[in-house]
Amino acid sequence: MSNFVTTKDGTRIFHKDWGPRDGQPIVFSHGWPLSADAWDAQMVYFADRGFRTIAHDRRSHGRSDQVWANNNMDQYADDLAELIEALDLHEVILVGHSTGGGEVTRYVGRHGTARVAKLALIGAVPPLMLKTEANPGGLPIEIFDGIRKGTFDNRSQFFQDLTIPFYGYNRKGAVISDGIRDDFVRQGMMGGLKGQLDSIRAFSESDFHADLAKVDVPTLVLHGDDDQIVPIGAAALSTVKIVTQAVLKVYEGADHGLTVTHQDRFNADLLDFING
Repeated sequence: MSNFVTTKDGTRIFHKDWGPRDGQPIVFSHGWPLSADAWDAQMVYFADRGFRTIAHDRRSHGRSDQVWANNNMDQYADDLAELIEALDLHEVILVGHSTGGGEVTRYVGRHGTARVAKLALIGAVPPLMLKTEANPGGLPIEIFDGIRKGTFDNRSQFFQDLTIPFYGYNRKGAVISDGIRDDFVRQGMMGGLKGQLDSIRAFSESDFHADLAKVDVPTLVLHGDDDQIVPIGAAALSTVKIVTQAVLKVYEGADHGLTVTHQDRFNADLLDFING
């Protein structure tokens, strides 16, 4: 099943809702510039095991409305809150990959954990991607300016090129899948250019330190140590120093798109965390 939730500012948020309605809900938040489709394999895997699985297209991404304004992390988190409340979900497992990891973290910072049982941050952007005096391990602003230019100039080509480091296809021994690359571009091109450009700032410049400090539920922090998109040092290794109930799991040699390239291992590890 799929449907739309209309937010307070009139934006329609597309979501999929699969599995038994009485199952514990798992809500998946996708990375940039993708859509809910990035989670299809996980949604089927967990729905087959009795969970209710939900994934939404972030505003201006996928099938959700393409809006000119309010493409920022606070609004993403508020949209997620409205979705959770509209579906009346409780004891939710929140799972966020990359930008989605920022979204679910900001959700906790703004809306608390009254409806949340556990949190999973996968290759996630918190605490802060951008290099600053206080965050010397981050990436320089020039990196994100380059992402903006590539997306603005020729985003279909940029998305295609991005799949190479995203999935670690530039590493020795990597088996390149043209299908995975094509689907990344397909999902990216479903979104709106303006919202995707705004989202670059949202995922790179948002500071999640205060949000992470409010996390008071068991949290899985899972990251590849060869992630070329969100380097592990300023991300997962910093996050686990802030979240008191965090469990760190590092995939040696794994890339940013490990939910795809290490799909079976990831699904099993996430299931173990949820059931643990």
